[in-house]
Order: sequence, then structure tokens, then C-alpha cells
Amino acid sequence: MPDTPAPATARTEPPAGTPYGDADVLVVGAGPAGLMLACELALGRVRTVLLERHPAPPGFCRGFNLNARSLELLDRRGLADRFLAEGPTVPTTAFVGAAQLNLAAMRSEHPYVLGIAQTRVEELLAERAMDLGVRILRGHRLTGLRQDDSGVHAEVDSPDGRMLLRSGWLAGCDGGRSTVRKLAGIGFPGTPATRFTLLGDVVLADPQAIPFGVTAGANGTVFAIPRPGYVRLITSDPQPPDNRDEPVTLSGFQDVLDRALGRRVEIAEARWLTRFGDAARLAERLRHGRVLLAGDAAHIHPPAGAIGVNAAIDDAMNLGWKLALVARGQAPEDLLDTYHAERHAAGARLLRNTRAQQLVAAEGERLAPVRELLAELARAEQTAGYLAEEITAVATRYPVQHGSGHPWEGRMVPDVPLERNSLLSLLARTGGGALLVDGSTGTDSLRAVAEPWTDRVTVLSAQSDTLPDTSAVLVRPDGHAAWTATPSAPQRTTAQQLREVLHHWFGPPAAVTGPKTSAA
Repeated sequence: MPDTPAPATARTEPPAGTPYGDADVLVVGAGPAGLMLACELALGRVRTVLLERHPAPPGFCRGFNLNARSLELLDRRGLADRFLAEGPTVPTTAFVGAAQLNLAAMRSEHPYVLGIAQTRVEELLAERAMDLGVRILRGHRLTGLRQDDSGVHAEVDSPDGRMLLRSGWLAGCDGGRSTVRKLAGIGFPGTPATRFTLLGDVVLADPQAIPFGVTAGANGTVFAIPRPGYVRLITSDPQPPDNRDEPVTLSGFQDVLDRALGRRVEIAEARWLTRFGDAARLAERLRHGRVLLAGDAAHIHPPAGAIGVNAAIDDAMNLGWKLALVARGQAPEDLLDTYHAERHAAGARLLRNTRAQQLVAAEGERLAPVRELLAELARAEQTAGYLAEEITAVATRYPVQHGSGHPWEGRMVPDVPLERNSLLSLLARTGGGALLVDGSTGTDSLRAVAEPWTDRVTVLSAQSDTLPDTSAVLVRPDGHAAWTATPSAPQRTTAQQLREVLHHWFGPPAAVTGPKTSAA
């Protein structure tokens, strides 16, 4: 699989020899989900065009972290070190109240949180996307879409006027108010916001007026996060306007700040002021025909744990390799149903976890005993790792076929030394799957079974004793174990299981794979 695909282009007529017009996939939204998805598709040799309605990246930053789960995923593309060079790592993170999660207790290659601005995350992903040949069209706003059995037709307002773009698939990564989701008619059930919070990136007349962390005032609390040249202030909005979209004014923010603290803290300059609520919603489905959703377009949740960017990267890594196989005609469309099955369930857990943290933190003295209990559990040796892995999604485990009970099943496979380099370097180089086998009797038959899939799956020998309690592991392109061989099973059974699992995750073997079609 080549490391750098040919650049995607936007044309008005279909290129010769391809069934789609302007792109195999149109991705809408150049946030973390859209950029990561575009990178994954381009790595998979899929012509990708990325549309972004804003003419330039934002001048403000929504968040400042990448957690262990995101770093594990980025490691599977050889990118983690690039991100880790951008900021400090911390082995704890906020939980509920004053409690901290002990990230060092996790079973993770990255047992910490990385301090990095979301704007920088997007810059790094945009650089990679362009290196891989993705065409990013900024200032292009999706206004309509229509899908049929052969593809998706998108209406776009551009700086040069109205455009009509045709693609095989369209992925909506355009935020909580997703235009794609609305145009596709996908429901967005959940709970509306009942509490609102004000956030301001401001310059104080006296930078020492509010210390880092939580300051309890006469009528509320203010959380301060110093940043280079300014400070981020977060406090409750006691009287949000009827129109929740009404812009936050400097005078209004100043009044709320002064009231919460019970004293005057003068703001000299406001860089960004916003309001957000604790709504929690999950799209009814993440796939509707040839339209898919990822990131905030698929789920919104309370801000507890600062997990949004991380969930977006997770969605994109799960969808990217599957959509690439389908777009290339190597796997049937129903592979995309596994994206919905896996990430819709993950979204439900995300909403549960963030809502639980928000509710426990917001209920004042009535739930103080619950917060104290959770703080103890977050510190206890027996439970600290479990809580940290659950909240950060390091514990993510996807369903598998022919389960053997192996601890790697469905989970992220750790880096395994191979006959050439390692598992992580292999996944980063190919973006494809991997079948790792040891040198035991019977693995030759597994190599033979996998032979028709070697255009999508690399077969390599693991170094001695690096595959505990199994003779073979099938690793998906996102690093999760799709199957592990049961040592006690007959060779014929093991070979048949592997054949079925390869077919399920990577499509028909090459010998029977037909040419790329436009079937629905």
C-alpha cells in the first residue's frame, strides 16, 4: 500500500475509469474528526475532498488535551511522538469535585494526559492530510445533499458561487449542529441542556487577580486556567437568555464574574466569549445509506473530562479503514454497519459517563458523600485503573467473532516485536490489517488461509514468546484484535475461524473480489 496517495481533486465531470465524480468520499467539517478521517481515507488510497464552511481555522481554542486513548490511536499511525513534542504530560486529570483520576494506574502505553491546544491538534492533522493528498476546501458550505444507489450529490456554496459535487460517500463531521445530520434526516434524541456555563479567554488588568484552579467566591466559583498571554475563566451562567445562541458580551461576562467572586476583577480584553450547556444527545444512527456521521455530529455531551476531541479521533479511526475498504470495492457496504454498532455503543457510554460526572459534581451538598466515595475509588489500588480506563475510553473493547476469552480480544493490541520492526511501525506504514503468527506447528496453515487477503492484511511472524497464550492474532487497521487463535482448538477449526473473520472484516478474498462497482 503506497504511503502517499495521489492528490484528490474537485472536478465537474467524473475522472476516467472511476464510478464517482469529484471524490470517492466527501468529508464535511475540518475539525479533529473530519481531519483525522480524511487522513485515514487518504492513507487507504481513497480520493478525499474535505469541505469546511469557515474560510480559515478558528482564532480561538476549544480544548487543551489529548488523552491516553487518542495517543494510543495516533501511535498506530506513527504520529504520537509528533504530538507529544508539543506539550507536557500529566499522570492525573480532573474527575468529580476535587477528585483526580490516577492515569498512571491504567494499562496503557501512554498513562497520562497531554497538554496541547486543539488548534494545534488541527494544524498537525491538516498538515498530514495535505501531505497525503487530501484537498481541503475552506470557505465551502454544504447547503444540500441527495443520495441514490450510485452516490451522493452535494450542493455547496463556495467563494466562486454555487457548486455541485458528486461522490460515492459523504461523512458529516460538522459539529453538534451538523448540517449533514439535518439534511440526511437523522434524529438526534437525548436530553436538553438544563445548566449553562460561561467561558471566556480574557486578559485581566491584574493577571494575579485570580489564581490557577478553582476560586470559591461569595456567590459561586470560577475556574482559571492560565494560558500564554491570557487566562481562560469558566463559571456558571446563573441567568442564561431565552435565546441560548445570543452572543456573550464583555459587559455581561464581567457582571457574572464579579457576582460569582463577590468582588471586582477587571477584564482588560476579551479574546473569545462563549456559552455552553450540558445537553447530551446521540444520533439515532451513524449511517444512513451513503451518509455517515462522526464526532460531535454524532454525539454531544457535558464537558466533563474534556473528552470531545478524543471521542472524535476515536470515531474517525474506526470509520476510516472500513470506509476505505468499501470505497475501493474490496469490502461490502455492510462493513459500515459495524461502525454504527461499535461507535454508537461507545457514544452511549460516553454520554453515560459524562452525564454521571456532571450530575454528581453539580448537586451541591446533597451528593457530597457520593463525591467523597468516588474520590476514594479513584485513589484505591483495586479501582483506580478501572475508573481511569473507563472515563478515558482506554477500556474500549469491540465485539469479536469466535471469541476465545483471550485478554486482547476486541482491545487495543500492545506493540509486538516482529521479524521486521514492530506492530506499531507496520500499522503506521501500511494502514492495513496484520496477522501475527508464532512459529508453532500449524501456523503455516494460517498463513495459507490469509494468502488471498495479503493485499489488505500483512502476515508476519512475531518474535518468540510475544503472543501470550495464543499462536496467532488478527489485528485490525485501528489496532484492535479482531481474533485470537485458541491453542487447544483443532487446526481445521482454527483455519476456518480465521477465514470467516478475514472475510467479515476485510471483504472477499482477492480471487473472488470483483471490480469496483456502484452498487448500493
